[in-house]
Amino acid sequence: MFYSTNYSSPLGIIMLASNGDSLIGLWLEGQKYYGGTVKEKMTEKNDLPVFSDTKDWLDRYFAGEKPAISRLSLAPIGGEFRQAVWSILCEIPYGEVTTYGEIAKIVAARTNKEHMSGQAVGGAVGHNPISIIIPCHRVVGSNGSLTGYAGGVDKKMKLLEHEGADVLKLFKPAKGTAL
Repeated sequence: MFYSTNYSSPLGIIMLASNGDSLIGLWLEGQKYYGGTVKEKMTEKNDLPVFSDTKDWLDRYFAGEKPAISRLSLAPIGGEFRQAVWSILCEIPYGEVTTYGEIAKIVAARTNKEHMSGQAVGGAVGHNPISIIIPCHRVVGSNGSLTGYAGGVDKKMKLLEHEGADVLKLFKPAKGTAL
């Protein structure tokens, strides 16, 4: 059985999802792929310990603290490749950015492959079911483009500014711009 609750954030309403023990989803209202990894019906249940822990983590994050991802029990639903990419996202330091290409190089090295597609990485990043906590907003195009955030480019920019990232060289892409 899967459960959900809502959290009011500076970015709007966020839906949290759990399997009862771990957080499996965190989606911004109106986000692309909203609730996409949970195929079963979710029951609203506001009093789960994992939801209390997650709301506390989010309160601290939005208050300007840097809570450790490891404080939470996370269980994002996805295949082996996506899990590998999401694990790398958790290694991106608060307030810093990296590129899809850099993540592709790390995935390739860890899987003993000669090359990995930045676009394949972009697909995995874009389908991250636990946004903000698994910090996909910290990934940008190699040219500084803010492309690829399922929650919207404006929210991606707000999160990066909130973290104090150097956003001077980043820009919003024109429609249809590739990674």
